[in-house]
Amino acid sequence: MAKNSFNPPKVQDRTIEDFKSRLIGGAARPNLFEVELKFPSFVLGGAEQTMLDKSRFLIKAANLPASNINVIEVPFRGRNLKIAGDRTFDVWTITVINDVDFSIRNAFERWMNGINKHDNATGYINPVQYQCDALVYQLGRNTVDSTKNSAPSPGSPIAASANYPVLKQYLFHGVFPTNVGSIELSYDSSDSIEEFTVDLQVQWWDALDATNTSILNSEEEAIVNGDSQSR
Repeated sequence: MAKNSFNPPKVQDRTIEDFKSRLIGGAARPNLFEVELKFPSFVLGGAEQTMLDKSRFLIKAANLPASNINVIEVPFRGRNLKIAGDRTFDVWTITVINDVDFSIRNAFERWMNGINKHDNATGYINPVQYQCDALVYQLGRNTVDSTKNSAPSPGSPIAASANYPVLKQYLFHGVFPTNVGSIELSYDSSDSIEEFTVDLQVQWWDALDATNTSILNSEEEAIVNGDSQSR
């Protein structure tokens, strides 16, 4: 059997300073994000931009999606050979802060009613009519390039930018809601604000870098071009 190419770790290369030098930008933070969620035209009737702007602030929780490929197990003489199966995409769940005009909740309820009406079970049947795209941005406190530079001189100002630095983006294609969560009401609830969850089905998603370029294409192109053997 051929010897593997792994190298055992060396104690002298695992100091706290070595760790600090690898932790580029102090690591990504889960509270630095923003969701860009669009609604079908029949939901808002021309107020799409207003709802888009509001949702950027009131969607208080989301997630960066998991990547799943199922496994097909093929039995062979008491053992199972595992081969790659089909890809699946999880439900994308967001949490929304409820404002006093219920605008976002009303929009989701109209969206779901357009898919399947409460009173007669009719609705839009063309997926183009009731499915939209959504984006979640992972933000940083500064640009990635700035974290690679040496320490600034004392008293030097922090460079200002008109935009939050986007570290990564996930573009969800063809989403539509299948559950708008309940809002619990109680006399015992004080010092709190209402919020609710929404489950969105996802056809597929793309992972984008800070320049809005897919990070998934390079490997795909290499396979198509026959370069996978060199990897």
